[in-house]
Amino acid sequence: MQVEAYLMFNGRCEEAVKFYQQALGAQVEMMMRFDEAPDKPPPGMLPPGAEKKIMHSSFRIGETVVMASDGMSFDGPRFHGFSLSIAVADEADADRVFNALSEGGKVTMPLGRTFWSPRFGMLEDRFGVSWMVNVVQ
Repeated sequence: MQVEAYLMFNGRCEEAVKFYQQALGAQVEMMMRFDEAPDKPPPGMLPPGAEKKIMHSSFRIGETVVMASDGMSFDGPRFHGFSLSIAVADEADADRVFNALSEGGKVTMPLGRTFWSPRFGMLEDRFGVSWMVNVVQ
């Protein structure tokens, strides 16, 4: 059994994937637009003009695969009730990753020492995805 994150960006998927490529070195494994699908969605299921939006993508961050889509709604992404946790090897990596992800976003807990880590912090990126950055010892 395996659990993987699947993020719905409601119209901003391609922008988000490019951001994660730049911020985290994400490697895109697959990206398909709605108009490239072998089976077209039923009439009226997609908003007008959504044909070029992302139906499915997958990208790798380190050893983890994250999947994402624009979904079928284009009123902006909404992420509530979860965080993606990213474990890094040292404090320099934590600083780099935290600063890159928080660009244009909101820091919810600044990076600092905790009882479990020399460097831990939380943020919401520019797309509203919540992240925890943690140095693993």
